[in-house]
Amino acid sequence: MRFRVLWILFSLPFTFLPTASSQAITVSPFGVNVSTFSATSVYLTFRGLDNQRAAEALWCGEINANNSCVPGTIYGRLPRKYDRGTVSSPDNYTDIMTIPPSVARRAYQDAARGNSPEFFYVRRFASTIGGADEYVAVTCRLAGYSARVPLSLTNVRLRFENTDPAVLGVVRGQTPPPFQAKITYNGSGRLRGRWEVVLPGDTPPNTRDLLPAASLPPEQRGLQRRYTLLEPIDVFLPPTGQVVLRGPDPAKLPQVSSGLHLILLRVEATNDEDAANSQTGLTTVFTGGVAGSPLPVLRYYVGNRDGIGQIKTKMSQIQLLLPNQSAKIPTNQPVSFNWRESQGASAYKLEVESDKKPILSAVLNANTTSYTAPPWLQEKAGDTLRWRVQAIAPGGTTIGQSEWSEFQFQKSSN
Repeated sequence: MRFRVLWILFSLPFTFLPTASSQAITVSPFGVNVSTFSATSVYLTFRGLDNQRAAEALWCGEINANNSCVPGTIYGRLPRKYDRGTVSSPDNYTDIMTIPPSVARRAYQDAARGNSPEFFYVRRFASTIGGADEYVAVTCRLAGYSARVPLSLTNVRLRFENTDPAVLGVVRGQTPPPFQAKITYNGSGRLRGRWEVVLPGDTPPNTRDLLPAASLPPEQRGLQRRYTLLEPIDVFLPPTGQVVLRGPDPAKLPQVSSGLHLILLRVEATNDEDAANSQTGLTTVFTGGVAGSPLPVLRYYVGNRDGIGQIKTKMSQIQLLLPNQSAKIPTNQPVSFNWRESQGASAYKLEVESDKKPILSAVLNANTTSYTAPPWLQEKAGDTLRWRVQAIAPGGTTIGQSEWSEFQFQKSSN
């Protein structure tokens, strides 16, 4: 009888035999340490796409057998402004996983309640020919500020010392003040790159040019525009999370041509072998120095003394509406930021700081003149916060900004 059963099974057509489902798409790295208390960016390579496109990406505490998120355990969705995924070869997909602090906080709260300190980043890939969707999961392990966290830049601010104008006016023949980059980061490792300057008449940098090289697939890294070199950079970043990088001697800044100049901090990709280098199937991609958004630029305008005096009039002043200066906001009430529209803006950038340190940044489209802050901002009750809004033109140029306005969350007396 046993032989008859076996004969029947093997005589069935092959297409009717049950087969174990196997996931065609793989990811490298498939597991990574992430910061518990701040944003983390990680370069990922999804391999083996076959008539599939990347769909949404979620973070969750538990996954099903097919790697999809278990309902009720979702921490958040990859924000559109951080979605820098791109097809990098016929069957590969490059993704920059930027974990917002709010997601890390949810995962930490779950771990504090006795759940696993691991959570998952899940990308869904939809078939373009009517097949089933595939889910690919990356394991994220909370690791404090460990040096084993990928070297990623979470915030970069460029400024001239002792002044913070949107555009610094420089009279020809006078040396500008020193400048610096204040960098917040995760992990540790070498930061390599260069300071460059965009001269009047040069093709302005686009978004790809302003991204660190580690945020691009390997075939696009060599396509970033190069500009006039000021000075190379090669420093070691210890696992302290913050560094002030001094710029070159300001006497090196060109002043031959009148007009707007842009100072760029260009960051190369470095070997992050211990944390998060990625395998494409053909080669190893260095990912040290990755970031989830383009790096800012520093602007100065060279002209005669009369022309310099007119620079401020070229920057439109954005009027803030709510909250009012020195407003006291109850902690049980969400805060909504409101401002007046600025002509020519293609986007707005809202910034919130505590003790002059960035704690919230949001980029909004030109049709939006309000923003409701996430609930975690109310945890800053008692601190004096300040906010401002910048107007961004196509290409990333700042064409207007508001003054800083302070407010506080007032602790409830109950």
